[in-house]
Amino acid sequence: MSQTSQPVADPLSIAALDTEKHVAASGWDQNPRLFALVPTSDLVAREPHLRAQLKGADLAEGALSAIEQEDLPKTSNLESLLGGIAWPESVVGAALAVERIVVPPEAERDLPVHAESAVDALAAHPKRQDVRLLVAVTRDGQSRCLLRQRAHDRDDQVALGEDIAPGLVHALRATLQG
Repeated sequence: MSQTSQPVADPLSIAALDTEKHVAASGWDQNPRLFALVPTSDLVAREPHLRAQLKGADLAEGALSAIEQEDLPKTSNLESLLGGIAWPESVVGAALAVERIVVPPEAERDLPVHAESAVDALAAHPKRQDVRLLVAVTRDGQSRCLLRQRAHDRDDQVALGEDIAPGLVHALRATLQG
């Protein structure tokens, strides 16, 4: 896992970082947000007026653009939401931003049996940390995971890796298999 202060040049990492910054601009306490990743060249071919807004890495060969999928149904089960999604072939990847609470392993001992009470206990834990994960995957098997902590909420403090959230990578990748 690395911090994003080091330059990244591959299209998936650039798209993931840009998407995470877009989500971060709306602050914390957001619902999950889902994005289709499409080749920027295909998007510009369909929407030529967008070319004027592109610069730098957006113009690089293989660049990807994220298109937010608005009006996602509200659900407490992210797996069921992702299980009902299938993308057309024009979508080469997908990205998902989701917020989570992270606690030390010992906090999970002696939790109440009732699920809602357990969530409340974890949310009230003094060592809890709020994090936002952004997971991006492509049909060809690439993945990028970004992690931003509320306590260190700066663009240069976002961790980047491939296996930060393997379960989400797997679930999001499944939406691309048709």
